Amino acid sequence: MIRNPNDIREGEKKIRMLIAGYPGIGKSTLALSAPNPLHIDVDFGIDRIEPRYRKPYIQPSSYEEILGDLVPMNLTDFDTLVFDTGGKLISLMSLWAIKKDPKYGQRDGSLSLKGYGFVGKEFVRLMDYCFYELQKNIVIVFHATEEKDGDNTRLRIKVEGQTKNNVWEPMDLGGFVEIYGNDRTIGFSNCERYFAKGTRGISGVRKIPALTPTSPNDFLTRLFAEYNARATAEVEQAAAAKAAYDAAMEQGRALVETIVDADSANAAKAQYANIQHALTSNKEIGVLWNAKIKACGLMYDRVLQKYTVAPQADGGTKGAE
Repeated sequence: MIRNPNDIREGEKKIRMLIAGYPGIGKSTLALSAPNPLHIDVDFGIDRIEPRYRKPYIQPSSYEEILGDLVPMNLTDFDTLVFDTGGKLISLMSLWAIKKDPKYGQRDGSLSLKGYGFVGKEFVRLMDYCFYELQKNIVIVFHATEEKDGDNTRLRIKVEGQTKNNVWEPMDLGGFVEIYGNDRTIGFSNCERYFAKGTRGISGVRKIPALTPTSPNDFLTRLFAEYNARATAEVEQAAAAKAAYDAAMEQGRALVETIVDADSANAAKAQYANIQHALTSNKEIGVLWNAKIKACGLMYDRVLQKYTVAPQADGGTKGAE
């Protein structure tokens, strides 16, 4: 079904986000600040999270168990699925893939080249399923690892093989968590140090507020609300521009229809300047205008600054100058 892009209800969009950083920096606690999360604790690390920040969780020991748990009837109370960590999730996927078909593995138990391709596609399929069919936000946590690039040290997500590319592909946001002095920050813009991903004006480095015994753990809840507020504003601006465009086109077409000779063309020219153009209306009406001027056998005389009868059929014409 062909749909009008102006009908998109961006304000209700679910969000897919990747969080990366060194172990022990508070990634899991940050991930659980998302709206109504289910903690998919594939790392079995919930005991490292302060009790007050823990959320309902599952601790699947296999990928089959994850697939069995992530069904609509189990998830009615949750708005966000937190995969903690993505590296362990992909490890479980790898074991599952090799079990499905030995050609996906090698003798040492690692994935073959075909295996990496299969697991990468399965990762994207799972993210799409959670996002489009289950209609949940997704937050996936990755440990960071250092990679040397000459004299520089880069931070990269800790995941094996070519699945790195598949991990980033479906994400709306991707941030690296770091510590500067006493502050924790999360960066959403690519830099020399790490890859990141920002959309809808979410960019740069943001400070993560320190949690106190009385403060709510709601950083991502507020971030997601900001993201969707920006999306809603964009849609509203686009709708206003489209309405202005439609009005300009209607006015312009009506004006072009009045042109039948030089006098009516000059009268219409005087009114043309009053059209409040938007988007591509000026260009489109100009095309209609010039076609009508030519069809009426007129030309614009730059000396007299008005339309006159063209001396020959192929005389030059211009729009409403």
